[in-house]
Amino acid sequence: MIKRMVIMLVAVAIVFGGIFGFQAFKTVMIKKFISALSNPPQTISAAKAANSEWQSRIEAIGSLRAVKGADLSLEVSGVVESISFNSGDDVEEGAPLLKLRTEDDVARLHSLQAMADLSDITYERDQKQFKMQAVSQATLDTDAANLKNAKAQVAQQQAILDKKTLRAPFAGHLGIRAVDLGQYLGPGTVIVTLQALDPIFVDFFVPQQSVDQVRLGQSVMVKVDAFKERTFTGEISAINPKVDTGSRNVQVRATLKNPDHKLLPGMYATVDITIGSPKTYVTLPQTAITYNPYGDTVYVIDNKGPDADGKPQLIARQSFVTTGSTRGDQVAVLKGIEEGDMIVTAGQIKLHNGSVVLIDNTVTPTADAAPVPVDR
Repeated sequence: MIKRMVIMLVAVAIVFGGIFGFQAFKTVMIKKFISALSNPPQTISAAKAANSEWQSRIEAIGSLRAVKGADLSLEVSGVVESISFNSGDDVEEGAPLLKLRTEDDVARLHSLQAMADLSDITYERDQKQFKMQAVSQATLDTDAANLKNAKAQVAQQQAILDKKTLRAPFAGHLGIRAVDLGQYLGPGTVIVTLQALDPIFVDFFVPQQSVDQVRLGQSVMVKVDAFKERTFTGEISAINPKVDTGSRNVQVRATLKNPDHKLLPGMYATVDITIGSPKTYVTLPQTAITYNPYGDTVYVIDNKGPDADGKPQLIARQSFVTTGSTRGDQVAVLKGIEEGDMIVTAGQIKLHNGSVVLIDNTVTPTADAAPVPVDR
């Protein structure tokens, strides 16, 4: 009985010992396997940080305006008798453009002129008689007043007659004619627009904190959507002496040369104002920066030398940076990296300190200082 009990206890001990021994062995092997594992390389794109000349600028949005521009009309009403221009003509100052019917006004002018001539004859005759004391001073004064009144009526009628002819108030480029022969025009009816296109103004606004950086004669560069590949240059010609209380912006006007009349009033324009002297900064694509509430960071790639297979071992290291202004796809980095550092430009979301990386620059982010939209 005792012998059987001993055999049973030994067997149970062997079974439990085998079970616990196997679990311990399994735990040790799992730890060894896990410790042998390493993170696989993360594929990223990278670029070297390079120095570039950086010209600080103020960017603004504006619109073009003619130096002289007006929608031409007449002060008086009437029927169109003749039109002396074609749509799109260039005209000189004072050139006749349109004339209303004037038969009634001309006839009245002749009548008033005849009355003025009669008053002049009467006044001259009475002057001679006054010398012979044939008429009184009162008669002579009345004749003088009648003569002045008659001449004033002639001048008034001549002014009315002149108002029935439309002349160009300044030299410029005409728009599309809006009236036809025989049409009745009321006072103020727009006949055609006249715009002086060379030079041309661009009006824009800058924030009040930038007023001290803007001055008369300062160079500006202007671009319009109609000519994306062309940059127009000009100079600041006026600065509004007050700040708009609604937007806290200051209106600025620049003058551009426009000899080929490419720029038209009303066009939307983007304006760049160069300020200060050029400086040299380390620049990166904006995609290389990870913006966080606790600070902006980049990943710097360090080469730890060849691995067991003789291949370069690239390790990502997170570094805090101080950024400056932006320019197109680029950002200036003031502190945190040096020229020549290899910086991750895409794929940072997969990384942490010490991540092994594999550089693949088949597709890289753009880093253009003046990017232009491309239709695809």
